[in-house]
Amino acid sequence: MSQFEPAPPTLATTQAPADRLTRLLRPRLLRMLDKLEGGSLTVLEGRERHVLGKGGARNVTLRIHDSRAWRRMALGGTVAAAEAYMDGQWETDDLVGLVRLFAYNLEQVNDSVDSGTSRLSKWALSVAYALARNTLAGSKRNISAHYDLGNDLFELFLDREHRMYSAAVFPYPEASLEAASTHKLEKLFNLLELGPQHHLLEIGTGWGGLAIHAARTRGCRVTTTTISDEQHAYTKARIAAEGLEDRITLLKEDYRALEGRFDRIVSVEMIEAVGHQYLSTYLKTLERLLEPEGLIALQAITIRDQRFVAASREMDFIKRYIFPGGFLPSHTAILTAMQQDTQLNLLQLEDIGLHYAATLKAWGQRFEARLGEVYVQGYDERFVRMWRYYLAYCEGGFRERTIGTCQLLLGGPGARPVQAGLQDWDA
Repeated sequence: MSQFEPAPPTLATTQAPADRLTRLLRPRLLRMLDKLEGGSLTVLEGRERHVLGKGGARNVTLRIHDSRAWRRMALGGTVAAAEAYMDGQWETDDLVGLVRLFAYNLEQVNDSVDSGTSRLSKWALSVAYALARNTLAGSKRNISAHYDLGNDLFELFLDREHRMYSAAVFPYPEASLEAASTHKLEKLFNLLELGPQHHLLEIGTGWGGLAIHAARTRGCRVTTTTISDEQHAYTKARIAAEGLEDRITLLKEDYRALEGRFDRIVSVEMIEAVGHQYLSTYLKTLERLLEPEGLIALQAITIRDQRFVAASREMDFIKRYIFPGGFLPSHTAILTAMQQDTQLNLLQLEDIGLHYAATLKAWGQRFEARLGEVYVQGYDERFVRMWRYYLAYCEGGFRERTIGTCQLLLGGPGARPVQAGLQDWDA
């Protein structure tokens, strides 16, 4: 099914007569949409056609299949808008483009759609988010809700070499997802100056790609931990198949329960799962596990500094349906917590956000290409639309820079890394 064909009959497709409340709220939302900048939105509903916005590079068409979507969006805000899409109440010819248009107008959307009549719904969702704290038990529940969906699902769209569920780094625009995933790993290993003499701790195993690649190509020892049952079982089998059981120790432990000291630590897009209340705990744990002269490579999805405090309290679509208990740190939030609570030093920071947009586009294309297998695995149309929305929502955010991704190199007080191409002139 193309993204602009009528929704399948299993979803809400009947154009029910608009009730009184819908007739009251619909003009309000249309007036708000007419203030959009940086593009235009063409809204089709029955025989009506509205061209809204001030014009620009982002031009998208939206078709309303069910007039109740207006009431739903007005009363429930952006989360309800996503739910209306999941239920087939509206469709668009360019989901990423629509996200980009709204991301470009983020402050206006927050002031209009997520305010007024939707405040009560927004408050209730925020309470639900606050209750999803990442305690030891809460973290297990939150991680399982996403990562234990089933390994077969993720295998449909992740790279075939490493099964990396994080931003790849494309060495050139035409690079394959597999090549870009390998390049990302090599960048991280080079940051760490990783060699056979090191013992690498990985917090957040995923499907084992990083640990296996490190042991196989750098000859180091690796200890890696996950709290996902599905990922643990999958990675255990991969390590055995590779014959790397003597070099890789696989744990099923929360990061807070880890013991020992390591001269190298890596954690790829796991910081988002700790929760904003535990950011300092996470960084202090990294420091406790690191040798004083050791190095840490982090890859983190980030949010703009100006949005961090508000976003940390809010429930959005991602927290509601994809990553319960998750949060996005900002650069300043990470560095402030590090400065206040640890002796770690920032040695390098590089933004790779647009590479994540390209990664998500590749995932989306692979997901759509194997849609039949998704249904065979037992996922229904609502799940498919949720997943499609998730990938587009994130891709649009990265392309508009409302969110980013960075690689950080941190060091203990005694760390003296040799940067590529440079030497200590006083040596």
